Amino acid sequence: MGAKIYVGGLPYATTEQQLSDLFGAHGAVASARIITDKFTGQSRGFGFVEMSSDAEAQAAVAALNGTQLGGRTLTVNEARPQEPRSGGGGRGGFGGGRG
Repeated sequence: MGAKIYVGGLPYATTEQQLSDLFGAHGAVASARIITDKFTGQSRGFGFVEMSSDAEAQAAVAALNGTQLGGRTLTVNEARPQEPRSGGGGRGGFGGGRG
């Protein structure tokens, strides 16, 4: 399994195919995914690319970080593991009735 790369600052009209093509110039792309809003389906302006090897991923980060795409500056770096989210919500430990 290769290295996962975070890509921020994407123009909202960018497709996953365009993202794959952009990184394909620097090595074999295993997957390219643009993150979308779950309610509207609109791009959130960032995505993830998985390269076939760490060396290709490092070359892509070095070549593409800070470059322009569609008038926007890309932020390209190694993706960090997703932080666990706290579930639940709502009540937050408050409760009880009157005494």
